[in-house]
Amino acid sequence: MRSTSRPPLTVALDQGPLVSRDVDATLNQLATTARAAADRGAGLLVCPEMSTTGYNIADDIPRLAEPANGRIAREIRGITAESGIAVLYGYPERDGDRVHNTAALVSADGEPLAAYRKTHLYGDLDRKWFAPGHLPVVQAAVDGVRVGVLVCYDVEFPEMVRAHAIAGTELLLVPTALMRPYDFVADTLVRTRAYENQLHVAYVNRCGREADLEYCGKSVLVAPDGTELVRASDGEELLFGTVDPAAVLAERLDNTQLADRRPELYPGLAQALRA
Repeated sequence: MRSTSRPPLTVALDQGPLVSRDVDATLNQLATTARAAADRGAGLLVCPEMSTTGYNIADDIPRLAEPANGRIAREIRGITAESGIAVLYGYPERDGDRVHNTAALVSADGEPLAAYRKTHLYGDLDRKWFAPGHLPVVQAAVDGVRVGVLVCYDVEFPEMVRAHAIAGTELLLVPTALMRPYDFVADTLVRTRAYENQLHVAYVNRCGREADLEYCGKSVLVAPDGTELVRASDGEELLFGTVDPAAVLAERLDNTQLADRRPELYPGLAQALRA
């Protein structure tokens, strides 16, 4: 276990209606939000799933898709360097003939830190427009905190979060586009994932309507003991919470589920179930 002498990290959760299909407007809005978050002392700003383009935008997904080093990435690197805050944002990433639902993390000095492609595709929208990623654990360090990334539906698979816990993730970032009537995920499941893996989870959702989807908001930052540190309602909010690396070690000393596992008893757990 690493030293616990590292300072806490202030995290900003950007729950907004955002702008669909208008990348220029989104980037302008992000620049304003990043400056506001940095002015409040945040070291990391987390945006929702597909934050730069919109999520439920049908055939505009391939039209707006860009490579990892495209214009969106370059603009956001400039925003982070100017504002002095790390940013996690979402966009449709083009890789040859494939498009991925990607969350990218950029450092406070404008350097790319990590990129995660959503691995579990939800429903017809995801399956029609996106190819799945294949890396379960993507990590980086932000101000000394080991950060991991999943996207939306991925957090609903306990194996994914457990893989992060075993790999040493202290703060799991989960940008999402959770719609009604699935509020249960934001209300209950996210807290459970944090508790059973003794790590922080920042679950950042959209709000408002986008085409036929109504997003439920309810973004939340959860501590390793399952306590809600900050919680949004269903409207636009910029939330601030503190992630203390020492809390991970403290909770794992108190809640010994990870240490008490007996993997030899369930070696076939990862096998696919068939009806």
